[in-house]
Amino acid sequence: MVTEEEIRDALRRVIDPELGRNIVELGMVRGIGLADGEVNLTLALTTLACPSKDRIISDIKSAIRALDGALIVNVKLVEMSAEERAKIVGEQQVKQYVAEPFNEINHVIAVMSGKGGVGKSSVAALLAIALRKQGERVGLLDADITGPSIPRMLGLHELPGTSPLGMLPAVSPGGVKVMSINLLLAQEDEAVIWRGPLISSAIRQFWGDVLWDRLDTLVIDLPPGTSDATLTVMQSIPLNGVLLVTSPQDLAGMVVRKAARMAQLLNIPIIGLLENMSYVQCPDCGRQIEAFGPSRAEETARALGVPLLGRIPLDPELARRCDSGEVESYPVDAFAPLAATISVLVPDVKSKPQF
Repeated sequence: MVTEEEIRDALRRVIDPELGRNIVELGMVRGIGLADGEVNLTLALTTLACPSKDRIISDIKSAIRALDGALIVNVKLVEMSAEERAKIVGEQQVKQYVAEPFNEINHVIAVMSGKGGVGKSSVAALLAIALRKQGERVGLLDADITGPSIPRMLGLHELPGTSPLGMLPAVSPGGVKVMSINLLLAQEDEAVIWRGPLISSAIRQFWGDVLWDRLDTLVIDLPPGTSDATLTVMQSIPLNGVLLVTSPQDLAGMVVRKAARMAQLLNIPIIGLLENMSYVQCPDCGRQIEAFGPSRAEETARALGVPLLGRIPLDPELARRCDSGEVESYPVDAFAPLAATISVLVPDVKSKPQF
């Protein structure tokens, strides 16, 4: 006959993938009842919108049925109080991350736009792919927790692996190591409805609890804006520099200037500015059509005092390959010189984390 203590011990092997600790240690197991071949368990989640709840429930049932395959397992979900959530988040911020001491990452580049819709994620993916094709060992960290798109671009859908030293990043067909919240969701269109502290905690884990191993470059795809997620990356991850991405609209230039000011206030070096969707190349006559108005890249770069690295055209073929998960098959000949320039300009000295 299985006992409650045996069940509790089995549940210590069930890990919350966002928090990186077992559900018993986290205080998520609130009650275990045994009666007539059934196990009734109450599980407290940080939020009922937790994207990993289906995976956790499945792991719970597997762990208990490993003790007795005939048991019926029922899991009731409740939500933690604000105080309980705050305690867990606080513990996550001060704990020693398992994988971080075993990672050796030479350069960390954050790709930042300030404004959404300028193609920042596709630029981050193209940079990682171009560096990989140049022979570098490359990782791509998707820090856009509430709007992740990197796994879809690279055709990645499988859950990341685990090891005694932490989570293992997924690996694209071209050899780019990837970590994203979308790799942990049951469905890729599932909403991540989290407040700032949980988002910040997840980003820190993607840095410190993922076994990246040895990388020449880790590219971080930042979310738009200058809020919690971006601040977490800039204050808690040792960055070598920030790559700014804008588009021709004056509104995009105004917002990227805000992003640049944030980097400057936090003493993060700005590698340079890229203008994306700068023009459309006419397939018949070869003329460059400025679909979003005249370029403002030189003006913006001059105002910020940073180099203009280049202007990238708007290409429907790139959009198609991103949608189909085949971005690695997109010709990166035009982007390769930009990647090489970025490699030369990126500072060797990393910023010092502030917490």
